[in-house]
Amino acid sequence: MNKSEKLKGLEVGYDVPALPGMLAAEIQTPCLILDLDALERNIVKMGKLMKEMGVRHRVHGKMHRSVDVAKLQEKLGNACGVCCQKVAEAEVFARGGIKDILVTNEIRDLAKIDRLARIPKFGTRTIVIVDDVANVADLSAAVQKHGTKLECLVEIDCGTSLAGVSTIPEVVEIAKAIDAAPGLKFSGIQAYQGMAQHVRKYEDRKALTDIAVAIARDAVEALKKEGLTCDIVGGAGSGTYYFEGNSGVYNELQCGSYAFMDHDYGLDLDKDGKQIDQGEWENALFILTMIISHKKPDVAICDAGLKVQSMDSGLPVIFGRTDLTYLGAADEHGVIIDPNCALKVGDKLRLVPGHCDPTCNVHDWYVGVRNEKVEVVWPISARGKSL
Repeated sequence: MNKSEKLKGLEVGYDVPALPGMLAAEIQTPCLILDLDALERNIVKMGKLMKEMGVRHRVHGKMHRSVDVAKLQEKLGNACGVCCQKVAEAEVFARGGIKDILVTNEIRDLAKIDRLARIPKFGTRTIVIVDDVANVADLSAAVQKHGTKLECLVEIDCGTSLAGVSTIPEVVEIAKAIDAAPGLKFSGIQAYQGMAQHVRKYEDRKALTDIAVAIARDAVEALKKEGLTCDIVGGAGSGTYYFEGNSGVYNELQCGSYAFMDHDYGLDLDKDGKQIDQGEWENALFILTMIISHKKPDVAICDAGLKVQSMDSGLPVIFGRTDLTYLGAADEHGVIIDPNCALKVGDKLRLVPGHCDPTCNVHDWYVGVRNEKVEVVWPISARGKSL
């Protein structure tokens, strides 16, 4: 069944916000729309940058949770595969045809480990990270039960203080245990400096990333002395990829938000002091919203409130409008300051969300728009798949 057949019989408004061929003006709100031209430019650009740095790009699927977007990243950006955070996400990507998946999270629940061990049966290279030697035996037992193989990376805490081992001897100990375990393959290290991604100044992000690079380099050298080579030295994000990519240590980067670009990430500054959403990357993801009330001359009410976006990283901004300010939200309403009374009921606006990942997770569909016409409607395949 092709994509258009999957949309047959769906009712606009009840099932989907729009259907291919509709005018952009006819899209039901509130919903997520993708500027396909901007999205494709972002993906192509990152692919070229990765090639120039001589590293692989494993795109972070937790950002969009979409098989269709992941396949576009493979096609246009030469991505080597996908990383994600949960077993359920990995299952969705594997069933959707993604053939190389890394779960960048420790999986400890035995039922989840059993599901993880079955993913290779889809013909998918399956990799998971480990930060505790006790986890190795459970992973090994599961793959032996199912007759499959898992690859493992040792996670190193590079400053996030969330997970990962803190010393090189621990890295070596776990790597040796993986290498000796039936059904498992030691494939390298995971060294992601997450705290650096939203540090605004370029030089401050570099300083934090330099520490992660040094730790990763020491780990690789220590493992080499033990006869263990790293096929993957992974990490990096949309705020630091140029540091890891040019380090000579990392060979696989895990950028996600660059493709859509949210407001919070966009505030990061490049080496010239310019916001990265004003040249380095384009905003491609928007919440389309409509003005539904304007009873006060300087205040307009839109239909995009708390239930269609995450505000953990701040309020959305109104794309292309310096005269309007999104002030706040109730469950189903957004309050927009309109000092010049420029808006009227029925007007539609594009909001750039503060944080794309959790915003995408509360929607069912992406509506892809080009030249003011709906070109594609993609399901958010792994929406809610957090088990």
